Amino acid sequence: MRILGIDPGSRITGFGIIEREGNRLRYVESGCIRVGDGDFPGRLKAIFEGISDVVRIYAPEQVAIEQVFMHRNPDSALKLGQARGAAICAVMMLNLPLSEYSPAEIKKATVGRGNAAKEQVQHMVAALLKLPGIPQADAADALAVAMCHSHVGQTLQQIGAARGAKRGRYR
Repeated sequence: MRILGIDPGSRITGFGIIEREGNRLRYVESGCIRVGDGDFPGRLKAIFEGISDVVRIYAPEQVAIEQVFMHRNPDSALKLGQARGAAICAVMMLNLPLSEYSPAEIKKATVGRGNAAKEQVQHMVAALLKLPGIPQADAADALAVAMCHSHVGQTLQQIGAARGAKRGRYR
């Protein structure tokens, strides 16, 4: 299964693509959509187009995105939410299933602690995916989102299998 993770941002939106093969994760691609300092509506359009291109090129089967968290500056949170909305619209226009995870859920799934530092996330992403170097922070965050989604999916499959086995034993 191919999973696209998205770390939305109003200037830099990270993306990361992994494949889950059984219990193994394989790195496919990652990068950043850099939209610069232009007018805000133009940046939203660039995020929409950039995510649309990533989806068309890499054909993920599932998508996961980081939820917005409240910054100290409400204006920043609103801009982040709009950037996230542009990415979500790009995914939904292509009819892909989308899941959302909080920053703490993503860090806990990747590092083991919900309050991990960005550097710890980068290090663990590189180690778990056996990358030759440390990915850029926004790309690493996006890969962590995809990895979190993969872990949640595996856990749900295991729970379903366990429930099925339990039902089978007591019939």
